[in-house]
Amino acid sequence: MKKDIIIPQVENVYVAAVQEWNDDFMQKTWYAYLVNDGDYDLESVLVVSNASGIIDGEERKTSMLRHAFVKIEGVSVVKIELIEDSVLVLDNSFMVTFFIGNTLYDKNYVFKAGTINENNTVEVPILFKEGVMIG
Repeated sequence: MKKDIIIPQVENVYVAAVQEWNDDFMQKTWYAYLVNDGDYDLESVLVVSNASGIIDGEERKTSMLRHAFVKIEGVSVVKIELIEDSVLVLDNSFMVTFFIGNTLYDKNYVFKAGTINENNTVEVPILFKEGVMIG
């Protein structure tokens, strides 16, 4: 029975961390973006994010944040949230669930601790800014 279950692969959907100027903090801060590099629309998109890991020998965990988007059009980008500097030393997880047509897709994107930094940046498609991308 389990062999009959088809789990679709997520393709052309990425999460990127991009550093941008923040007028509120008067400094550059990291923002998470959801990149849809496919020609299809993503519908009923849900993003659940959190961070966890060890700081100074203690287990740390942030609260979960939830973001919902009715539709993300093909070949487009949407800003998810600010990534606080203090959580860059933790594993940052973004669980993304969405529909393409009648098919449900989901994928967990994880930025490992310390990987969100200027040394790991590449050009993010569609956004055309430097950022750290996983997908």
